[in-house]
Amino acid sequence: MKLLAIDTSSVACSVALQSGEQLEERHEEQAREHTRLLTPMIRDVIESSGIELDELDAIVLGNGPGSFIGMRIAASVVQGLAHGAGLAIVPVSSLAAVAAEVFATRDAVEAIVTQDAHMNEVYLGVFRRGAGGILEERFPERLQSQTRIEELDEAGAETRVAAGFGWQRYPVLAEANQAIIGSFSAVEYPKARYLLALGAAALNRGGAVSPEHLVPAYLRSKVAEKPGQSDS
Repeated sequence: MKLLAIDTSSVACSVALQSGEQLEERHEEQAREHTRLLTPMIRDVIESSGIELDELDAIVLGNGPGSFIGMRIAASVVQGLAHGAGLAIVPVSSLAAVAAEVFATRDAVEAIVTQDAHMNEVYLGVFRRGAGGILEERFPERLQSQTRIEELDEAGAETRVAAGFGWQRYPVLAEANQAIIGSFSAVEYPKARYLLALGAAALNRGGAVSPEHLVPAYLRSKVAEKPGQSDS
């Protein structure tokens, strides 16, 4: 399968292209530089892979939740590329990409992923390592205040890993949940290479959409919303 994956939902600008066993990737963590970095990185991985854009099976998008501006940048670029090349888009959770890296590098059963949502909240996703390496979502991704995650208890905490920048950004959140966390991972931001397998699985399940039907997973639809308010 030939897939291009892109994620700019955080301070990281990340691009990866897989064609069979060949993998090309570019990843840089520079805040507010996505507009400058993204297009050259895409061009670079395509040229290095030696394939044409229209030879791809689909484009995988790290669809957030995350930075509003970053998500809009990636969505608009991916929509343009997909429309021009006649490709479908496979939207994948950016939080799941962080969990996928945790599972690839740690002997964890569950991953609790948080990213800074500002307003003293985080974007929260909790994932289990499913059969065949498939990620299973414990409950829908949501906004979480700096309080205990009520759905999780201490049972199995030793095999539960916390990852994502949200834990570093809000130490109070980590303290409130220390009893349900076995360890912390150094993985902070999504990498596009970990979107590839997630995207391939979603594509096989019929999870692709046409460019005009792409809906970013903002979770909070308005930056001006007060903490605790989000669209249902």
